[in-house]
Amino acid sequence: MKDLLLLVPRLARMLASLLADREVPRGAKVALVAAALYLASPVDLLPDFLPVVGYLDDLLLAAVVVDGVLTLLGRPLVQRYWPGDPESFQKVAAVAHRLAAWVPRRLRRRVFGPF
Repeated sequence: MKDLLLLVPRLARMLASLLADREVPRGAKVALVAAALYLASPVDLLPDFLPVVGYLDDLLLAAVVVDGVLTLLGRPLVQRYWPGDPESFQKVAAVAHRLAAWVPRRLRRRVFGPF
């Protein structure tokens, strides 16, 4: 449970660090900022007041973004900015990959495809 509670701040710190890195392509930065804005926005595809499913779109988008960042930028670059231990990074990467597989490929490509 502790790892789950620490996940959001860790992802936010990693995101901020990746946005500041000159090695990260501009297109990837645009996708990261767009995803962060959507996740922070109160307007969602599935409203958050719906029990369980309300957070499903946020969870799947976060998984697609994490999996896409790992694919696009490579694990070494992303892991450099992960504020947790390597084991927690591997767990997050594995879960994100499994969840992202539930999203149709055509939708995943819309997030990172053109970059």
